[in-house]
Amino acid sequence: MTKQHPIRYGILGCGMMGQEHIRNIQLLDHAEITVLAEPNPDMLKKAQALVPSARAVSDLDALLEGNDVDALVVVTPNFQHAEQLLGIMSRCTLPILIEKPICTHIDDVKKLSEAAANYPAPIWVAMEYRYMPPITLLLSLIHGGEIGQRHLFSIREHRFPFLHKIDDWNRFNHKTGGTLVEKCCHFFDLMRLMANANPVRVFASGNQAVNHRDEQYEGKTPDIIDNAVVTIEFDNHTRASLELCMFAEGSRYQEEICVVGDKGKVECLVPGPGRFWPTKTLGEAPVPQVISSPRDPKGPKVMDVPVDSALLEAGDHNGSTFYQHQRFQRAIWGEQEVEVTLEDGLKAVVMGLAAQTSLTQHKVVTLSDDGLDFSLR
Repeated sequence: MTKQHPIRYGILGCGMMGQEHIRNIQLLDHAEITVLAEPNPDMLKKAQALVPSARAVSDLDALLEGNDVDALVVVTPNFQHAEQLLGIMSRCTLPILIEKPICTHIDDVKKLSEAAANYPAPIWVAMEYRYMPPITLLLSLIHGGEIGQRHLFSIREHRFPFLHKIDDWNRFNHKTGGTLVEKCCHFFDLMRLMANANPVRVFASGNQAVNHRDEQYEGKTPDIIDNAVVTIEFDNHTRASLELCMFAEGSRYQEEICVVGDKGKVECLVPGPGRFWPTKTLGEAPVPQVISSPRDPKGPKVMDVPVDSALLEAGDHNGSTFYQHQRFQRAIWGEQEVEVTLEDGLKAVVMGLAAQTSLTQHKVVTLSDDGLDFSLR
């Protein structure tokens, strides 16, 4: 495919995140959205308001019936991803960008890996956190040797509870894969990237302490956890930790990432979505920052990371959705390789599922050599 004609996108799933993808694709050159597929009438209507010219359908079958799509963006609920991706790969050869997590059950990992082995078009797993400008800078400093030999990694996310989704599917483990899959596969992906290694052991502890305990859906109480601590050991002897709290509204920074090496450390401070920032009580939203602290006594260097206001308005992920789509577009044209492969997405899910299993079984979980399975010790 060349730049002579715009890439025609079909969007499968037009909820909150689907609409963010729509707004960001509209900021790209050489791109147009031609099909919107969404079973919920209200969400479809909102998406149509963004793209009035698009063909509107209710499901994947209807989306694929026409000859008006060059690439697919899958933004459906977690528990639908594996079946839909397998169905797409069996029926067409279109480039695919699919939201994380790539699946929610360990049994689907091998199926997806085998099915994708001979798929001729790019499959890109949407790990937006890689493309947040402050995290992009953090990664470049780490890989550029700013801190020397890396040893310890920590990620702290203090944020608001899960938002309401269509039919509140994100309230239950069997539909999300669990909080450590749904929310945290982003962070496990970053840990692998920062460590430049694969995990070998995982231990997690957490529970449902505050959120959603007084909610009922068809007589069932939500079972997703709202806080956890996860420790991971990698095959190059580095270690990482995750501290998650989802009842910490109003935190100055939503994510705080720290990497320590033998020559110093780098910290990355990322504010949450601006629309959730309590400006009346805490002042203006903070600017994303990266702080580099060498081991000598010269003191830290602070780097503010500005983000284009148009990108901030297009979504809740600090511009990362746009930058991700820029790279996916280049992969469609053959100008670059896929940066977040299906294997990357699967390994992040396996880490999350291993952490969920460790949390419930109170045991250390050992991952397989290929990172696509695990077992209890």
